[in-house]
Amino acid sequence: MLRPRLTRLLHASGPRRALFDPKTVERAEDDVDVCIVGGGPAGLSAAIRLKQLERDRGNEIRVVVLEKGSEAGAHIVSGAVVEPRALNELLPDWNQLPDHPLTTPATSSSMRFFTEKFSIPIPHPPQMSNDGNYIVSLSAFTRWLASVAENEYGVEIYPGFAAAQLLYSNGNDSTDPWGNPAQSVRGIITNEVGLTKGFTPKSSFEPGMAFNAKVTLLAEGAHGSLSKLAIQKYNLRKESQPQTYGIGVKEVWRVDPAKHQPGKVVHTLGWPLDMKTYGGGFVYHMSDGLVSLGLVIGLDYPNPYLSPYRELQRMKHHPYYRDLLAGAERLAYGARTLNEGGLQSVPKLHFPGGALIGCSAGFVNIAKIKGTHNAMKSGMLAAETAYDAVQTMEEGKAADMTKYDEELRKSWVWEDLNEVRNLRPSFNTGLGVWGGIVYSGIDSLLFRGRVPWTFKHAAAEEMERVKESGGSLDAAHTEGARRHKPIEYPPFEAPLSTDLMTSVALTGTNHAEDQPVHLRVVKTPEFAREVESGEAERAETGEVLEGGKVDRKRGRRQHVQVNTEEYAGLLGRACPAGVYEYVRAEEGDRAAEEEGWKGTKLVINSQNCIHCKLCDVKVPTQDITWTVPEGGGGPKYSLT
Repeated sequence: MLRPRLTRLLHASGPRRALFDPKTVERAEDDVDVCIVGGGPAGLSAAIRLKQLERDRGNEIRVVVLEKGSEAGAHIVSGAVVEPRALNELLPDWNQLPDHPLTTPATSSSMRFFTEKFSIPIPHPPQMSNDGNYIVSLSAFTRWLASVAENEYGVEIYPGFAAAQLLYSNGNDSTDPWGNPAQSVRGIITNEVGLTKGFTPKSSFEPGMAFNAKVTLLAEGAHGSLSKLAIQKYNLRKESQPQTYGIGVKEVWRVDPAKHQPGKVVHTLGWPLDMKTYGGGFVYHMSDGLVSLGLVIGLDYPNPYLSPYRELQRMKHHPYYRDLLAGAERLAYGARTLNEGGLQSVPKLHFPGGALIGCSAGFVNIAKIKGTHNAMKSGMLAAETAYDAVQTMEEGKAADMTKYDEELRKSWVWEDLNEVRNLRPSFNTGLGVWGGIVYSGIDSLLFRGRVPWTFKHAAAEEMERVKESGGSLDAAHTEGARRHKPIEYPPFEAPLSTDLMTSVALTGTNHAEDQPVHLRVVKTPEFAREVESGEAERAETGEVLEGGKVDRKRGRRQHVQVNTEEYAGLLGRACPAGVYEYVRAEEGDRAAEEEGWKGTKLVINSQNCIHCKLCDVKVPTQDITWTVPEGGGGPKYSLT
């Protein structure tokens, strides 16, 4: 039986000026069996599989999917060429279902090496073959999968509900994966709605809801805000290497019909990136005259002057793109971080009361440049363990998701990642990109991963420092500005290439005005402690806490000092949405005096944020913590 869709109750009391105190607020609660955070392919596959098991075994199970976007697919951006292996297992008759978007099978695959003026065909690894795959908008695919989940299986999907906190048990009622006494996850709390920037309730204020769940599955995508907290709290990376990331920036164009070749897949290496920067481009000919093109750049790039957005715009100045896009119309733009760490960076997948699935764990096969099939399969495997855990749970005990971790490591997902485990880290040797190209060619063509060694993403000492600090390996690879020269990017040539804000307008991004800035200038471990103690709001307003240990103004001063003096204000160029600016303040600017450095202050244009998470990963000082804004805010992708 379908329950009525949840609605938020708006409180119409008079204006309240007291600072919001999460420790005293009364929250609405809802009890569910399985709460899935994130309505992407992994989360929806888990939800569908749970309801399939309900049908097969006859025991009712309530499944809720919470999606922070305004609708399913609104925050999904990818290439994408989808390998349907997991979809075939989940929905064997998917091609008979109405309105499915997998209508453009890949017809050819090629790779090219770019110089500034030339495009040279080169062999591509066998893993990049796309026989049997489909070119699709992953946003559209997600919307369709959500409709199947709701209409065919009765899954409850609630868009506009942003999961902001993990809900823990009152005491140590379980053990972590390493056998230590630990609190269990008992669900989530959604974000508050109707707070001002100063954290005082408006007349429309509504506290976040508590979803009490027997099992909580985190399916937030790469570098999810709750996934980070779970990984930290339960030390899930104890036996794995740190995750590494790339940033993908892409556009969708409607091209001249004479140049459109449905099903054509092209990948590129080389220009515009230098030979110290990992990355490459893609061109996918979709249906209806559309072409998806973009650039993926490894976030371990050393040069702080690099701008992923400007690199994409410069790439389109290549003769190959000038010809393809002549007379074309640009329809969409988007950006998102993606996992690149592969097998070595997969953490422990379970924790007391829940698990990581999809890109929250990191199952992208970077050699294939695909992850949707692995994400979906992980969701399906987690669902099977979750269903059994719900049926056998004892009162007062936490759900045990250990079997999911075991089953995934025995599945074809693990085989898929194991075969290519050495390709991405081979680019991190002293031989640079050329060494990586040569090794990857030999390994993928001859060995296919059947070698007795496994490369590391960095030296053991460096990885341990990163894990202990809770920081990012990619940020640690950023070099000081003194070692580099500013990059001279060419002028924009509209409509072929345009300024950043023109592109951001294509994302449909919108956030409610006068809400707390969701990009917090604080290290994630510190922020996690503040949230658990209920002091995050007081800290954000500038109140000095814990005898001076917590001081946001001091933290922002230190951020501005280091990032401007040592890294030339990296985030001002790296962010693909123009969120961060380091600006010279006018005389008498109190904020600059309190929070700036030598007349420069940090301005965060959070209303521009497209939820890509680059800032959290790449900022050299590792003191930007991405949190969820009010539910329903952010981009409104439909073609990406």
